[in-house]
Amino acid sequence: MRTLRRTLSQPSARLALAVLLVVAVVALAGGALAPHDPLGQRPQDLLQGPSGRHPLGTDYLGRDVLSRLLAGTGRSLAGALEAVGSAMVLGVLPGIASAWFGRGFSWASQRAADTLMIMPFTVFAIAVVGALGNGMHQAMLALGLLFAPLYFRVTRAAALGLRQAQYVEAAELMGASRGWVLRTHVWGKVLPTVAVTTAQAVGQALLVVASLTFLGLGVQPPAPTWGGMLASDLGYLTQQPWAPLVPGAAIMVTVGALNLLADAIRDASAPGARPRGRRWLPALRPRGAASPPAPPAGEPAPAQNTPENHRSQEADSHVTTG
Repeated sequence: MRTLRRTLSQPSARLALAVLLVVAVVALAGGALAPHDPLGQRPQDLLQGPSGRHPLGTDYLGRDVLSRLLAGTGRSLAGALEAVGSAMVLGVLPGIASAWFGRGFSWASQRAADTLMIMPFTVFAIAVVGALGNGMHQAMLALGLLFAPLYFRVTRAAALGLRQAQYVEAAELMGASRGWVLRTHVWGKVLPTVAVTTAQAVGQALLVVASLTFLGLGVQPPAPTWGGMLASDLGYLTQQPWAPLVPGAAIMVTVGALNLLADAIRDASAPGARPRGRRWLPALRPRGAASPPAPPAGEPAPAQNTPENHRSQEADSHVTTG
């Protein structure tokens, strides 16, 4: 809760959360907010520019671009969240376990993570889709498997630092079970690191999902996605050179907000971080307490008991005693 308060005290975090809230609302209610049918083709409205009826124009089949953008937000974000969710399950638990369950398990899990880290995202996803069939779940499972080493390494590093903490060793010496130590002393400290990694991983997964849908993998046309809209606009750049800017701007704004939120969480969870906007205030006298008496006329005012005066008094005492 302290990290959450520190995060919300930062203007950049509040801005990022506002943008992500709008994106989440559009993702959940995009079909209801769409002014037209995202799949409705109107041959009489091919490649029209922005107008009152079509604020973002139409594509090469006469479909409303704004409606397709709103309807495609949910599919694009759902794919990224599915990939990151599977990566958390496959990476966080083994990362924590590798710091507690012996050298054999630690060595085997590290070698598995090293093997997955050298595989390219897009090529591996294409191979999995070719073997299991072209579907969103197959592609996102492949992405989650490749994102898992990121969670594994980050979580393992945090758990190893906590493994040698004095309060953890004291709890183990007093007979606390391993599960109780992990739940009480480890998970709460690892959670901010997992949150930072998740915000960054969702942005990366969103870019990879857009790349796969750009290639026609995961979601089959004519279902709208941000990557699919980019692919369909490339053949008509002569008529509408501004068309790819619409889905590209949606991807850029969403990924930028996620990275901004990740930076804010990382700054808030850093050791010694304090909420911004809070300044040092002098100690106040209790209500009803009498003010110190004024010095007589002609006498200097007594020195206040401030840290600077205290240090100067200590220095004077050392000089006198010396």
